[in-house]
Amino acid sequence: MPRLSDKSLLAIAAVVDVALNARGTPVAAKALAARHELPPRHLEPVLQALVHAGVLKGVRGPRGGYELARERRRITVAEIVRVVEAESEETLDSSPPIVRDIVQPAVAEAERSFEAALEAVTVEYLCRVAAQNTLRKGMAEGIDFTI
Repeated sequence: MPRLSDKSLLAIAAVVDVALNARGTPVAAKALAARHELPPRHLEPVLQALVHAGVLKGVRGPRGGYELARERRRITVAEIVRVVEAESEETLDSSPPIVRDIVQPAVAEAERSFEAALEAVTVEYLCRVAAQNTLRKGMAEGIDFTI
């Protein structure tokens, strides 16, 4: 069964966290790391990769941090996963014929189906789920004017 790496899951959670908490002010990496109980140095490379890919926007300065680079509905889970997984992609150069000719094509087809399913999941959808979930308790309610 296809499984997302822990790094991908962390990246998705970070983007959703930024979407939920960057209401008018950027989310500081320190605050983000604290909410996820991680050292900031562990999260920073993931955030920077997302900035370079145009998913997040980095804001410099004493009140800096991260905010979404575009609308929530225009960012998919598949895009976030592609950004994170692109950094750690490996290929077998000298794979046996059964792997190259049989296993890899079959797995590639399954991966395409999985990616298509992830394309349907947007940050907007995850934010709506969070709004209905107990994780949202204690967070400021408000209207999202993000365009």
